[in-house]
This record gives sequence, C-alpha cells and structure tokens, in this order.
Amino acid sequence: MNADANRKAPGAVLKRERVRDHILELIESQRPGDPIPSERALCADLGVSRPTLRAAVDELVAAGLLVREHGRGMFVAPEKITQELVSREQALTVPPAAGAWSSRLLEFTTIQAGARVGRKLRLSPAAEIVYVARLRLVDGAPMAIEHLHIRADLVPGLSDRELESGDLYEHLREHHDVHVREAVQAIEPTVVTRAEAELLDVPELSPALLFERLTSDTSGQPVEYVHSLYRGDRYRIVSRLTLGPAATAAEPLPGHHPGIPPGDFAHRDTVASSTRGDVQQAP
Repeated sequence: MNADANRKAPGAVLKRERVRDHILELIESQRPGDPIPSERALCADLGVSRPTLRAAVDELVAAGLLVREHGRGMFVAPEKITQELVSREQALTVPPAAGAWSSRLLEFTTIQAGARVGRKLRLSPAAEIVYVARLRLVDGAPMAIEHLHIRADLVPGLSDRELESGDLYEHLREHHDVHVREAVQAIEPTVVTRAEAELLDVPELSPALLFERLTSDTSGQPVEYVHSLYRGDRYRIVSRLTLGPAATAAEPLPGHHPGIPPGDFAHRDTVASSTRGDVQQAP
C-alpha cells in the first residue's frame, strides 16, 4: 500500500476519534436527558464497526457525558456541576458553582480528636471535636460526601439544623462569633468505595475527586478540617488565570462554593488553595 493509500485509510484510533467527535456534536446539540441514535444507526451513519463505535461510547459514558440505560438506549447525561477557580489580584477567589445545593445529615456527634485530626487542628488527641458527615445534593441529586471535624470549644450548642442548611460558615460567624479567613485545600483523584457508591448513586470504583481542607480563623487558629468526596462524573473544576491587570476590580459573587461552604469566603475574605501537584495560589 502506497503513502497516499495510508493517508486515506484511518486506523482504529483515528476512527474512534472520528466517532467520538460525531457523538460529541450530537451531545452538544441536545439537552440533558435527550436520546441519541442507537449503536446500529450510528454504525450505519458513520460506516464503522460495532466494536469501534462501542469503544468511543464507553469512553464518553466513563467521562460522564452519556448515560447508557439497559433496554432503553443512550441518553445525554446531566450537565456537570462546574467550579471555576479565578486568579484575581494575586489571590484566589472562588465564584459559586451551578445548581441549588442542599445537605442531608448522615452523622453528628462529639468525639475525641485523635492523633491525626488533633495534629491538623493543633489540639490534644483527647480534645473534643464535633464530627459531622453530610451528603451534599445539587437539585436533589447526590453530589458529594463531606466529613467535617470542628473544634468543639468554638461551637457550643451547634445544632443539626445549622448543618442541614449548608451555610456552615455563615452560622459560625453569626451564632458562634467564629470568623474564618483562610483555607488551604488539596484536590486529588480517587475512586469510591461500595458504601460511598451507594450514597452517591454511582457504581463502585467510579472516579471521584477528593478534597482536603484546613480552615483557619482571622487569628490563624485552625477551625475545622474537612475531607470531601465529589462525584467525578458530575463535577469538574475550571481554572481561569488572569495574566494582566483588570480595568476595575470585580466583586466576589455570593453563593455556594462546593468544597468551600458559603460564609466569610463568599463575602470578603481571601481563600488560599493548593493542589497536590504543587500548583499554589495564595494571598
């Protein structure tokens, strides 16, 4: 076969990429929940084999862009919840993510900090902390599991109602006179366990994002340590980097910041965030 023939005969990888691009165009032209043509119809339209088509579809299903329902077909997946990170005036501010966020309390108790959490909160292992587990929902659908560890001496009388509302930092400020100022947050990929999968309504070992955050108050004293698990198929982070000065400084937007509950951060304080990849932005 000569060179011209080679250029005209795409290999398996290129064929799959062509199929993927075609299906992506279908997805982008429709709304979440809309059906897309059957595998048989797509194979006929694109002139490819069923294995080639299925490989591309499997990739899009794993990426959370398509949903395959047994006996019904393939559908455009729900839109991903996007969290945008913005570099502004040498500080990281976090616009609110999309959707209506709510919480369902899974556990609420007072326990000893233990060695690991005690080190993070600068407490004795025997010191008391409030441990909270919450299921976070977006428009009623499970999105994340949060595990909060809060210094008990800072929040006497903290109620489950405050934790159900989702406005934790606002309650800390208004009802407990705790003003958070800075958070250092790490993000890394992981997979969900069987128990986590049941709560998040995803298959076991599905991809997820693990957030770990240590929050401090205006005096630099640690207030809480949180680790959260967000669905990898429904949640993404987009970074916007400003390379030059803006004409006018933009005001922070109010609203919920997944991974970072609403409160002082949403109004005026600076958030410092870092990732495990040593990419760091701080005040």
